[in-house]
Amino acid sequence: MRHLAYLSVLAGCLVAALWLEPVLKVNVLRRWRRLLLTLLPVVVVFVLWDLAAIAAGHWTFDPGQTTGILLPGGLPIDEVLFFLVVPTCAILGFEATRAVLRRPAGDE
Repeated sequence: MRHLAYLSVLAGCLVAALWLEPVLKVNVLRRWRRLLLTLLPVVVVFVLWDLAAIAAGHWTFDPGQTTGILLPGGLPIDEVLFFLVVPTCAILGFEATRAVLRRPAGDE
């Protein structure tokens, strides 16, 4: 089960944040195009950064705690999911805070 440790942490993050969507009606997932446009640069930059660090020997992943599914360049799929899940949870948290405080974000 150790090989699912990374995925378990990501699942925990999602469980902790996804309830904000229906309860506070933050509409992050309903505005999926906007979410994808936000996530795309994050994923691209950090995947490239990780690939460069792996190639230079500065960064490694414990194969015992990841699924073992590697993308070209030796990047675990778990890491790519991290770059999708964590920013999504942060956006849900931001939008929930904004909804509760009734504060504009400046994009209305």
